[in-house]
Amino acid sequence: MKNLKKTPEIIMQSKSIGHVIDYKWTPKVMEKLIDPIDGNEELETILNQISHKAAMGLAAATLEWIFWRFKGLSTKSEDIKDRVEAMWSYIENHESTNDLVFDVDLNFPVNGFVDGPIWVALMNVRMIDILYKKGSNFLQSELIGLVLLARHISPKKSVFDKWFENTMKKLIEFYPNQNPQTFSELEDSVYDYSQEPTICRQFFFDAAFEYDDEKSKKALLEFISNIDCKKNQYCSQ
Repeated sequence: MKNLKKTPEIIMQSKSIGHVIDYKWTPKVMEKLIDPIDGNEELETILNQISHKAAMGLAAATLEWIFWRFKGLSTKSEDIKDRVEAMWSYIENHESTNDLVFDVDLNFPVNGFVDGPIWVALMNVRMIDILYKKGSNFLQSELIGLVLLARHISPKKSVFDKWFENTMKKLIEFYPNQNPQTFSELEDSVYDYSQEPTICRQFFFDAAFEYDDEKSKKALLEFISNIDCKKNQYCSQ
């Protein structure tokens, strides 16, 4: 199966494909998604229990929820797809991707019901890209806005909630945060995640997938082998 050609079953269950735009999108909603720390301390605590590679995998999987929601509704969905592929590629090889550039002056209305959420998603993913590549201890916290956005635009939020809850339980079990730093030491320190176990897309979207490091490596390499680097501007090799 080629990358992102078949919609994951759980996303199909959420009724995201072709569903009418029925969520609220106001300056207040957008502001909460751009600066989501206040009021989401419980979510932040949960996210901070997983490793850096797990956090990047979760970001890629969550961005895929957003990709499928807007596929067919915006030409920018293909750019989202390319970013998803690049994020998985970077987990395998930190030299294999270009920066997931984000221009704050992107020429589309951030207050639009489609372009607005896409703008927020691209901004969040760019910050995640920066923090992951520098080994920042604040990476996990940066996922809050992306998770809340994917949930906000999902037609059946209960399906997203179930997916997220089950995913986090597995991530905490198999990919716990291995960084021993205390909070007071986090700001200036850099974490080396290179020895963390590999994670793959199947972990998030294949109910039959059972975690095993070798299987994860094989699945990730297969995904990467299907990336067309000539068409994907974010993959350098």
